[in-house]
Amino acid sequence: MSVTHLIVTFFCVGHLRPAPGTWGSAAAIPVAWALHVIGGPWLLLAGIVLAFASGWWATHLETKGKQDHDPSEIVIDEVAGQWLAFLPVSIGAAHVGASLTALYPGWIAAFVLFRLFDIWKPGPVGWADRRGDSLGVMLDDMIAGLFAALGVMALAALSHGVLMR
Repeated sequence: MSVTHLIVTFFCVGHLRPAPGTWGSAAAIPVAWALHVIGGPWLLLAGIVLAFASGWWATHLETKGKQDHDPSEIVIDEVAGQWLAFLPVSIGAAHVGASLTALYPGWIAAFVLFRLFDIWKPGPVGWADRRGDSLGVMLDDMIAGLFAALGVMALAALSHGVLMR
């Protein structure tokens, strides 16, 4: 098994069925958690950049000359996007000195919102997906992750600013 295949399948998680994208997103959460515990939001951010860059490179090589530019077993894009969706939770926990377990609604919201935007593909998420190249494979999930991160922040603001009165 090649290094590029291990990267794009996130160490073979992409071969799980059904719904390999959901499995990839689910597998990303405990790794994001570990990155946060080891190095806080900065290490998670570095992980996002590394997952995006290595995923783009490996996806290009894995799909070169093939008709399907985004086969279902490629889930490194979900991992990078899920980590981006999780980043506000990591930042919030670090900011207040709380354990990630204390912010459980946030990481659940990050997972659900990311899957929603990744499956629904609204606006720019769909545009990136339709590019038909390895950058599009990675970019649609990064945009979905950004939308989910914004949703997590909005829900946190609503919860702490309005519901906590």
